[in-house]
Amino acid sequence: MQTIRYGGDYNPEQWPEATWREDVRLMREAGVDLVSLGVFNWGLIEPARGEYDWTDLDRIVALLHEHGIGINLGTPTSSPPAWLRKAHPEIRLVDFEGRTLAGGSRHGVCPSSPVYREACAAIVEQLAVRYGAHPGVELWHVHNEYGWANVECYCEVSALAFQAWLADKYEDVDRLNEAWGTAFWGLVYRSFDQVEAPSAAPPGVNPALRLDWKRFSNDQHIANYRLQRDVIAKHSKAPATTNFMIPNCEGMDYWRWAGEVDVVSNNHYLIAEREDHQIELSMSADLTRAVAGGPWMIMEHSTSAVNWQPRNIAKTPGELRRNSLAHVARGADGLMFFQWRASRAGAEKFHSAMVPHGGTDTELWRDVVALGGDLKALSAVVGTEVGADVAVLWDWEAWWALELEWRPSVDLRFRERVEAYYASLWKQHVTVDFAHPEADLSAYRLVVAPSSYALSDAASKNLRGYVEHGGHLVVSYFSGIVNEHDTVHAGPHPGALRETLGLWIEEFHPLREGEGLAIEADPGAGVESAASGRPCLETGARGRIWSEHVRLDGARAVARFASGPDAGRPALTRHDLGRGTAWYAATALDEATGLDELLATALDAAGVERPAGIPGGVEFVRRGPMSFLINHSDQDVTVPGLRGTDVLTGVAHQRSVPVPAGEVVILTD
Repeated sequence: MQTIRYGGDYNPEQWPEATWREDVRLMREAGVDLVSLGVFNWGLIEPARGEYDWTDLDRIVALLHEHGIGINLGTPTSSPPAWLRKAHPEIRLVDFEGRTLAGGSRHGVCPSSPVYREACAAIVEQLAVRYGAHPGVELWHVHNEYGWANVECYCEVSALAFQAWLADKYEDVDRLNEAWGTAFWGLVYRSFDQVEAPSAAPPGVNPALRLDWKRFSNDQHIANYRLQRDVIAKHSKAPATTNFMIPNCEGMDYWRWAGEVDVVSNNHYLIAEREDHQIELSMSADLTRAVAGGPWMIMEHSTSAVNWQPRNIAKTPGELRRNSLAHVARGADGLMFFQWRASRAGAEKFHSAMVPHGGTDTELWRDVVALGGDLKALSAVVGTEVGADVAVLWDWEAWWALELEWRPSVDLRFRERVEAYYASLWKQHVTVDFAHPEADLSAYRLVVAPSSYALSDAASKNLRGYVEHGGHLVVSYFSGIVNEHDTVHAGPHPGALRETLGLWIEEFHPLREGEGLAIEADPGAGVESAASGRPCLETGARGRIWSEHVRLDGARAVARFASGPDAGRPALTRHDLGRGTAWYAATALDEATGLDELLATALDAAGVERPAGIPGGVEFVRRGPMSFLINHSDQDVTVPGLRGTDVLTGVAHQRSVPVPAGEVVILTD
């Protein structure tokens, strides 16, 4: 990419051909240079098995190419045609309750079905043969949103595929029994064909079974992607991608997906009712960049309201621009919307688009055109990296494990803690990377583990080595408890992190709904708050959800519980190990009640520099040669201590930078 690619999903099959030329003219006006095409047209190009009609697709491909608009050609396999479902009812999706789901939507298909896979390979082969060498096809959009509605299927075909997957993984059923701890309740298997899919059952289904089922389901979707990608590669040199849904698709482990695609692309939709939705957007972008290992692209986001949230709130003036440029600031080299022209029929007719129902005499259209102009001025940022001194640990498998049934508290939620820690760092203007617990962490001054319930032996050794070699680690409660099979690590909790943290836990104490705890600083700890210069957490911190009976074994208490079942015992600890330091929070600290202070203290101890003087509500990110200042507040602000030239206006700033309410300023050195 030489420029930031700009465009959206284009569905010309919904419109008469007379509209197509108007669309192309408007695309040129808006600066659109890439569209996703053919994502849902399987039933149009193959109206009956083995019968193909390329008339309309040929014409639109030629028209787009003629006008210099690149094509991201979709394989339409997320929406199988009615004739396939009719001829092969066995491909239909079976849900957790054992119900076979009807048609009328997309994704209603078993991902393990050999019939479905064969049909996918056939239509993709036809597409690749016909368009693989076409100069207008610059990218392949394989499928659409793997795992959106059919992340798991519980049909008999899936059950048989799961048994084969287990046999391949464990080779011997005795190894499976050992890994799963099947001696408990006598759930021992004597052959792989005795293992059932973990659909609706009495409570207490073996958690190791459920975890492997989730891994299997993820792998089935990866296999389907590989099948199509490899068919395309026989006929086309264009790169291939599929649109991830980070972080909102729990069932897909995108660390495992990343190496399969040529370009990492992501769908992100603002959760409009969240007051901090701009922070969740930034988290999505940072996590996508981490999965990509560098620049990436937004395959779908919205110009305004979506159609599927409980209350589909329209974006405020300037929000389209702020959202889009925040993605660019955090590594996106492409911005695509769903969709180009708002639909008049179907389930998404109230979903916003680049061309709204109101047409071009609208503020939304003018914003779309203006954004296209902005992106042309940002070419120098394409391909550049986003620097970060801090990493937040993220593991999809730990998410799966934490939220299985029969945990100590229903309030244990993976994203709740990750988002709390991320939001605190965001508000302190700290740009973060995300990392897998087994990844190389040596480049980071500080690593934060907000929710690491499941940690492998390799991960625990990795974290200990990171600290011993000079790293600073912050760990939140109920971390390091089990291994990858949901088996408790040997010895007292937290077995995987006990030596790293210098403590052990005698008992967990989940709190009642709404219950809170007072926390007070330990004046003898000798650890000062970065915010006040006084003992850390002296400012009346509080905890909720959880407390623990912490026993020190090398660590020292920085703060103690002042109320609740663990009153007088350590609530926050610090352990100096080797050349580094590990911090532990034994309760859920929130930003205003201690989390900001804890992280500020840890950031200072780790030597992480933060920009000074940036007002609240202003997002600051440095990418390549550019600094992005995004004012999410309704107040004009001035940021001191910055200098540079505004890329979008040409105005030079020497000592301070004004950022009007709701606006974006991008400085270059």
